[in-house]
Amino acid sequence: MQLKLSLMRNLFRKLLGLCLPVALLFSANVQAQSDRHEKPNIVLILSDDQGWADYGFEGHPQIETPHIDTLARGGAAFSRGYVPVALCRPSLASIATGLYPHQTKITGNDPTPASHELRERLISQIDACPLVPKLLAKRGYVSFQAGKWWEGHYSRGGFTEGMTQGLGKDPLGRHGDAGLKIGREGMRPVFDFIDRNAGKTPFFLWYAPMMPHTPHNPPDRLFQKYKAKGIRSDHVARYYATVEWFDETCGELLAYLDRKGLRENTLIIYTGDNGWLQDPNSENFIPGSKQAPQDAGIRQPIIFNWPGAIPASPRSVQLASTVDIAPTILGFAGAEIPAAMTGYNLRECLTAGTPTPRHPARRSFARAIHTTYRNSATPRRTCSTAPSSMANGSCCSLTTEKSMGSPSCIRTRNAARSCSI
Repeated sequence: MQLKLSLMRNLFRKLLGLCLPVALLFSANVQAQSDRHEKPNIVLILSDDQGWADYGFEGHPQIETPHIDTLARGGAAFSRGYVPVALCRPSLASIATGLYPHQTKITGNDPTPASHELRERLISQIDACPLVPKLLAKRGYVSFQAGKWWEGHYSRGGFTEGMTQGLGKDPLGRHGDAGLKIGREGMRPVFDFIDRNAGKTPFFLWYAPMMPHTPHNPPDRLFQKYKAKGIRSDHVARYYATVEWFDETCGELLAYLDRKGLRENTLIIYTGDNGWLQDPNSENFIPGSKQAPQDAGIRQPIIFNWPGAIPASPRSVQLASTVDIAPTILGFAGAEIPAAMTGYNLRECLTAGTPTPRHPARRSFARAIHTTYRNSATPRRTCSTAPSSMANGSCCSLTTEKSMGSPSCIRTRNAARSCSI
């Protein structure tokens, strides 16, 4: 009997010795999976001066954007996304902070008159704002700034690494200096950052190349491609080709994440800073697009893509704003969301596939302010905060009524202070 008990004890010890490592390995894998979902890598891709309809997935008959189309098809793609202002600097500041321009106090590109002192004073506004990279750092994230950045040295935005050095003798120091090389001159700085952190530390990447922003100087192979499609205007053909060139850089970035085995643990967010309609007779935009509070100026697609976490679902009739991006990033990272951020954390509705909480303005009010603006010989001054904001007694409203053709944010002298959506 004692021999049998001894044999059974030995057998139990051997089985325990075999099972314990497996159990520990399983526990470690579960913990790793949990950590990945609690702290995904986050890549924010921002286009620069691109029309909301200038994508394959938006149905453009000539422009080809296969890589961004893939993001849209595989994620939650909001065709009716909106920026709060149709101008680069204040729009980017809103994305980085989750605040409207009247909150950041960054409402234009450059001070008037332009001077080093006034520019520094404008940059200093960012110091009082909540910043996504800084808030992510509290969760153990590292971050990298590449591309457009107006607010001085990258560290001023809370980034742990970056390309933009800030004010200096370089005339491009106002909005990116060395950072503006990304995309047009390759992707190596971004890839090096990914290499340093892949599988070690959760990271946040700000990829905002000055593309397809002017100069529209795409590779000749792409220019000739669009001329062969019958585009008569060289200016339009160059713009279309630069859009596709930008898409190619996005494809390089996505392919690199795939090669590193990072896509399953990476949330990718895509949008643009403001709209653009190409003038066929010059390199400039057509009035009523960039800088204008109309669809051609403030409407931008917003895409959230995370394989296995965000179900693929076209959100063509739902509304979203770029002020929702910051709280949503923080929500996915499990970071604190400051009360000052008035946008929505969309994490739950993205993962569950449910609608966003945003709604269009009431039709009667929307039609009234649009008619006033359209019929006035001297339109009232416009404000740039959407979907809704109160500032200095003015009322702004985001609408999506098809007959209006564009969201309108109109500053009215006697607007009711209780106006809201």
